[in-house]
Amino acid sequence: MAAKTISLRTRRNSRLHGRSRAGNLLNFLFLALIGVFMALPMVYAVSSAFKPLDELFLFPPRFLVRRPTLDNFSDLFRLMSTSWVPFTRYMFNTVMLAVLATAGNVVICSMAAYMLEKRKFPGSGLMYQTVVLALMFSGAVTAIPNYLIMARLNWIDNYLSLIVPAFATPIGLFLMKQFMGIVHDSLIESAKLDGAGEWQIFWRICLPQCRAALYSIAILVFIDYWNMVEQPIVLLPDAEKQPLSVYLSTINTGEVGLAFAIATIYMVPTLLLFLHGEEYLVEGIATQGSVKG
Repeated sequence: MAAKTISLRTRRNSRLHGRSRAGNLLNFLFLALIGVFMALPMVYAVSSAFKPLDELFLFPPRFLVRRPTLDNFSDLFRLMSTSWVPFTRYMFNTVMLAVLATAGNVVICSMAAYMLEKRKFPGSGLMYQTVVLALMFSGAVTAIPNYLIMARLNWIDNYLSLIVPAFATPIGLFLMKQFMGIVHDSLIESAKLDGAGEWQIFWRICLPQCRAALYSIAILVFIDYWNMVEQPIVLLPDAEKQPLSVYLSTINTGEVGLAFAIATIYMVPTLLLFLHGEEYLVEGIATQGSVKG
């Protein structure tokens, strides 16, 4: 009975939006074609990372590997073993920077967004407009002012010079403020009547309804810090403090196999993070229609 009701409701919604079964099928095929097209470069890069030398230079090139091998990865790790900084040190720096920057960004942006959206105070509108204005500037524009600030704080060659600026990204605050609009004020008023404090309201009512935004921000910040190259070179001149991305960018990628192996290493952590939080990202897309502007 429930399945029949859902089916009737689905057909009714399709008629209301002017869609038929054929139209839904065409939409699905179109989206599937776009998805396959977008996945092709990633599949080709991973496949080429396992190709032996003769398949890499084969003409016309083959899309998929025929005789997979780990020679490209073994050559890469053999090359990395010649570095005076151990691979484990680079990996530790990368994981530490990415995790701390992501955690700090999620915490600070969510708390600031709660105050801007649910606790209006003098100057909150101007502050939000400043955040929106900051979205127009890329990282390259703010690189020099950021370096001058870090130098004034004596944080050059210090992990804090990369971690602390990540706590206040405008895109994270903007997304969180939009999603805080999902939380109805009536829920907050009811919680207050039940004796809940500000921290309980924020932690138990607002954050659970903003999981999609939290995970989206976490993915954006993690990918940014996992692939970061320019800023660590300037702010962390000591090679022992630099992340793995900086070292991999200095490797001569004239050998095609090494280049594809490096691309695969870059890709795997972010891909696993995306697959783990796919349901939250889909939830975030589906919720956009109910978010207040």
